[in-house]
Amino acid sequence: MAMFRGVNSLSLDSKGRAAIPTRYREGLLAQCEGHMVVTVDPDHCLLLYPLPAWEEIEAKLNRLPSFNTQTRRLQRLLIGHATECDMDGAGRILLPAPLRAFASLDKDIVLIGQGNKFEVWDAATWDAQRSEWLSAAEKGQLPPELQSLSL
Repeated sequence: MAMFRGVNSLSLDSKGRAAIPTRYREGLLAQCEGHMVVTVDPDHCLLLYPLPAWEEIEAKLNRLPSFNTQTRRLQRLLIGHATECDMDGAGRILLPAPLRAFASLDKDIVLIGQGNKFEVWDAATWDAQRSEWLSAAEKGQLPPELQSLSL
């Protein structure tokens, strides 16, 4: 399974397509033949998974207790918005208009590798969030699990 790392600045074309950086294409073709799933994230970005990785997540979500209100909300968001998208011959994926609107994606976007998936952010939103998170970390506002982590 390919591991996705790094921050990539991309542009959406007028149809809402983004070119997957070349360094990821071979791994995506080998892992999933370019078949991917995009869905929403509660932080107002999009999550882009190779299809096999998404199927694992979807199965886990479907096994959660459906009578739990928080669980049902998360299932509705993630599974309800999940949309298959295939990488075309030029290495592009089409991000559906409703999902682009959810994440406020316009022209300049950021693709962030997160191991088994990518996050897709509006570039300005990403810059603001990153600054906020760095500021919180500098003030020592880290969860207990991370306070002993040595980088």
